[in-house]
Amino acid sequence: MTATSWKPAQLADLRECLELMTADGTVPGGVIAHGTLEGEPGFLTAGVVAPECGDARPGPDTVYDVASLTKVVATWPLVHAAGIDLDAPVRTFLPAVAAEAPGGQVTVGQILAHTTGLRADTRLDQYRGRTEDLAALICGEDLIAYPGAGHRYINRGFILAGLLLAQATGRRLDELAADLWTSLDMTSTVYGPVGRSSRVAPTEQRLAGTPRLWGIPHDDNAALLGGVAGHAGVFTTTADLATYATALMAGHRDGTELGRWLARSMTPRAAIEPALDRGLAWILAADSQVAYHHGFTGTSLYLAPATGRYLVICTNAVYHHQDNRTRLAPLRGLALKAITAEP
Repeated sequence: MTATSWKPAQLADLRECLELMTADGTVPGGVIAHGTLEGEPGFLTAGVVAPECGDARPGPDTVYDVASLTKVVATWPLVHAAGIDLDAPVRTFLPAVAAEAPGGQVTVGQILAHTTGLRADTRLDQYRGRTEDLAALICGEDLIAYPGAGHRYINRGFILAGLLLAQATGRRLDELAADLWTSLDMTSTVYGPVGRSSRVAPTEQRLAGTPRLWGIPHDDNAALLGGVAGHAGVFTTTADLATYATALMAGHRDGTELGRWLARSMTPRAAIEPALDRGLAWILAADSQVAYHHGFTGTSLYLAPATGRYLVICTNAVYHHQDNRTRLAPLRGLALKAITAEP
């Protein structure tokens, strides 16, 4: 496979959109990585890391809370690496979950495809003071749909996936992830918390007159789990995500285990809406030729194995706003259009 280079006009459009979003206050700033498996990544930048960081400009090594990208840079590849049977019910791996528990029948594959039927709202703070095992509490609640019946994005399932990984392997999730990232030379990727500095992008201010979240997960449930969870909690850089994307593109080309994982990911499992499907964790577009995922904080990762191209977006959009899906839609839409375009 020969990688298809990015067209200058595509990159100019992406740069302009990022700059406009910075100018209108959608984001303090951000970084876009673009590349192919056959060359070094390029980076487009705009704005500042955050006002708290002075005039520090974001760059390839700025550390961002990537939120739900955790699902595709940690949890799902680790599930695959552990050889976990995707057709097995979660109770197989979670001894505290009773056989009759409603959620215990959910399979690992349904978690990855977001077809579990588990409750969509995730408020682990409601379990404060309870003495039962967390997995038992989650699985003990009534389902809202029959498992496998349809797609609904649910963090609870990936929280369970993180818990069952630890049970199945006898190792902590952050230890497993660290080994994976080391093997891929992702030297700046970690589970939080991370120390505050001008290299780390702050996120939301929860209470007026108090410091922003800075180096600790923006996701409340990940924070309650000590920063290490299956659905969120990872901090990384645009450069590391470009390294990851390049490894996936190369694995796809060479037929390595990582490439087989990506191919497995890109088999449609559930319809989301016309022209969009859910594979295993990833969203699939362009007749399943493109895989992508977003993070609530303002991050995205796009892969096009057939052309060997990728895009990474890292921003701390929650610094200013919570309605990120709407405000980030122009940039994310432009990125999807660019990566799905004919060479």
